[in-house]
Amino acid sequence: MTMLFHLIDRIDSWEAGRTISARKLTSWLEDFWRDEGSGPQMPAPLVLEALCQAGTWLIIATTDVRRRAALLSVDGVRFHGPVRPGDVLVLEGAVESLSAETAVLSGTASVNGRTVMTAETVMCALLPAEELEDPGETRRTLDRLLTRVPVGGGRR
Repeated sequence: MTMLFHLIDRIDSWEAGRTISARKLTSWLEDFWRDEGSGPQMPAPLVLEALCQAGTWLIIATTDVRRRAALLSVDGVRFHGPVRPGDVLVLEGAVESLSAETAVLSGTASVNGRTVMTAETVMCALLPAEELEDPGETRRTLDRLLTRVPVGGGRR
């Protein structure tokens, strides 16, 4: 089973077991835009999903593709503004706690320095990656996301 719905285009930086900064460049060509009277917007649950995917990539990178995060619960999420076509969605995640079985993360999503979403106490189960995805394909995707990391950014 592979992750078919990618909401991360690039990992800008990461620190094993601690933080990640990633991004998604939105495009008019995507199918998810909704307009409820104030222009097209990315649905709020997809903004949260993008942050969760960033957290998953942090776990995958931290565990050298051995573990993957599966969302269990989110205690607090607040949406502060829209994400529009053409926006660069910047996702910043931080690990609050990490064990062999679970991770708790928090983070923000922003556009042009404006916070559009905050999430607290995002609890995830850590599962063996090979049970969910082909490890070779996951590693290739991770390498592709990391090849765009600027010199001096990230840590492997």
